[in-house]
This record gives sequence, C-alpha cells and structure tokens, in this order.
Amino acid sequence: MSQSTVVKRQFGHRARLALSPAEVLKTDDQAHAARTMWNLLHAWWQMMPKEKRTLGHADAAIRQARKDIDFLAVLPAQAAQAVLKTYFQAWKNCWEGRAGAPDFKGRFRTVMSVDIPQGRDLNIVRVHRRWGMANIPKVGRVRFRWTKDLPVAKHANAENRITGARLVKDTLGWHIAFRVQSVEAKAEPHQGPEVGIDVGITVPIALSDGQTYEHGEWLTTKEKAKLLDLEQRATRRKRHRKPGERTSHRLHRTYDQIAGLRAKAKRRALDWQHRTTTTIARTYGTVVVEALTITNMVRSARGTVENPGKNVAQKSGLNRSIAGEAWGRTVTMLTYKTAQHGGTLVKVPAPHTSRRCSACGLITPGNRESQAVFVCKNPDCGWSGNADHNAARNVLHLYRMGLALIPAAGRAVVRRAKRVKPATAR
Repeated sequence: MSQSTVVKRQFGHRARLALSPAEVLKTDDQAHAARTMWNLLHAWWQMMPKEKRTLGHADAAIRQARKDIDFLAVLPAQAAQAVLKTYFQAWKNCWEGRAGAPDFKGRFRTVMSVDIPQGRDLNIVRVHRRWGMANIPKVGRVRFRWTKDLPVAKHANAENRITGARLVKDTLGWHIAFRVQSVEAKAEPHQGPEVGIDVGITVPIALSDGQTYEHGEWLTTKEKAKLLDLEQRATRRKRHRKPGERTSHRLHRTYDQIAGLRAKAKRRALDWQHRTTTTIARTYGTVVVEALTITNMVRSARGTVENPGKNVAQKSGLNRSIAGEAWGRTVTMLTYKTAQHGGTLVKVPAPHTSRRCSACGLITPGNRESQAVFVCKNPDCGWSGNADHNAARNVLHLYRMGLALIPAAGRAVVRRAKRVKPATAR
C-alpha cells in the first residue's frame, strides 16, 4: 500500500473500567496525589523568581517532593512528569491567549484524573467479546468494557498502537480514555447525494430530502420523578445550612445522585447523536449545515436593573432546550465522520433560512405561521409544508448558490465558490 493511499489517524476512545473496591481506592489516591502535585507546582511557581521558573528546576522540585511526602509516592513517576508537562503547557496556553492562567485545583471542583503517558505500559489484551484487560501502574490488571477494536499488545507496531491513556472519574465511575494512533486506507470520494440539515428543538434534525431524526425523553418517567425529588431534597438541606458552614456529607450524596441521573441522560443523548451522525455520514456525500453562533442564541434575556428584560422565564426555558440538544456537538461529530467516509461538511450563513420560502424565495416573517408549519404569503406561490423541511431546503440552496463560509484570518467570511458537482457512480 503506497503512502498516497493511506492516512495516519489519531483519535481517542473512552471505555468504562470495572474496578474492585480496593482498586477504586488505589486509583482515587493516585488522582488526589496528582491534584496535590499540581497545587504544589503552582505554589512553587508563585514563590520562585522568574529566572528559576524552568522545567529543570520544577523537575528537581517534584523529585524532592516525592521523597519528602509519602502521600505523593502512590503516584507513578511518569504520571508525575505528565502533571509537570501539563502545568507548563497551561502557562504556555495562557501566554499565547488560548486560555486563562492556571490556578489551584479544589478537592470537589476538579475532575479526578491520572495520566498514563506510555502506551506500552498498558499491555492491552482482549479476553472476552465484551471485555478487555489493561495494566494500570501501581493498581494492577483491570478489566474495561470492549466496545471498539483496539491494537492489542501482540499486534501493536509503530503504525498501529496505543500511545497513552488517561484515567478519568465522573459520576458513573472510573473510565479509561485511550490515545490511539492508526494507519488506515484513505477513503474514496463519497458518491452520495447532497443534503441540507436544519437543527431544532421540536425536530432535532431535519434533512432537505424530507427525512427527520427524532428522539424521546432521555430519562424515564420514574427517573424524572426521582430527579425532581432529589433536587427538592437538596434545596431543603441547603436552606437549613448556616452561612459559612461546610456542606454536609448527606447533601454531597444528594448532589452525587443528581449528577448520576444527569450523566445517564447525557450518555443516552451521546449514543443517539453518534448513531444518527454515523448514518448521515454514510448516506450523503456533502452535508450542509448552518453556521450558528450558539453562545449568542443562549444569552440571557434578564437585562439590567435600568433596562430589565422581557419574557425572562420563557427565554431561560428556550436556552435550556437549546443547550440540551447540543447542536455544536452534532456538527463536530459530522465534521470528522464525513471526512472518514470521504464526504465533506460545508457551513452556510444562517440568517433567513427559516423565513425564506424554498419554492419562490420570498423572505418575510409572516411566512412561518407556527413552529411546525410554513405557509408562503406570496399570492403567486402559496407553498406550504413542514417548517423544518423548508429550512433544510434553504440551507442546501445556499450551498448550491455558492455561498459557503470559508475560514480566513481567524474568522468566517462569505465567499462565492464554484460548486463542484459530485461525480456520478459507475
């Protein structure tokens, strides 16, 4: 296979770990030690003069700290070096304007994680159709859920291998996120049709060919009732807490139960998004979406004391619905999945796609009679149909007119580009 027909791909894969109580305790200790190491590095950085804030001086300080503080010895040496590199990279990102300045990490506000920099230490094997095993430094051999083919230890090479991993704990337990490098055959140009996509709330995804993708509630009726009960319980317990008093363990358990239900809903939403975007990427060669500025769409309508906003509660509910659909995440998935299947994703300007008649081109606010029905007010047209389907057709029309958003100098600008018609299948 020649170099022109292959492509190097780097991606991440996250799997659920099945740890015993003793292994959970060991992993928790490592995560707390990593957080403590970060805080010690930050304190060292603030005390040292600028000329001594170097990687060499920091490495010497870490080695001395691991000798003086027994608690830090539970963290593997390579994981401690990863904390050091991450901390210096955080300052580099701050100086280049990509992020804020690093700060201390709190015990309850920080995601617990441990880095495994070298993939060869994992020694991954598949022991069952649904389970694999990996070696975690200073923890031992642990099982993880096998949901994707990974380069196992005996078949790994310089081109297809796992370069590292990271242990991450969320409300559903400990997970391992693999960093995978592989060499794959370059995808042939997708010969599928073009399609425009309109995202919404009532209809999450509507296509220009009339196809729609919908989903139900992420939580069952019993789960929603339990979530409401837990939120009310947390409010009552928080109300009885005195100012300055530490949060009780009972209230923390309630918060953990609430976070667990919300994480379960998010996991179901992610599963639906992955299945839907994979189907679209496999079916269509060119996918056209709107370039939405979601941060502006979910901005609060509260206003100020001098100029209070209107319909604040209704706008808050709309903002929650928009955030719940995660439109940006859908576009991100479509971006890399269409590329993997040989297709392309194009963004077009968003204004007037819901007000324009896809049949005659008339743009007026009165066209949209309701959230679901579109009726053209042009007496010579009078076209009517589904509003989401109409918007998706307008999105595709903008692409066919050559109005695509092309990034230039850090911003997106509208340029008329010559549209390339996909080749017909032979």
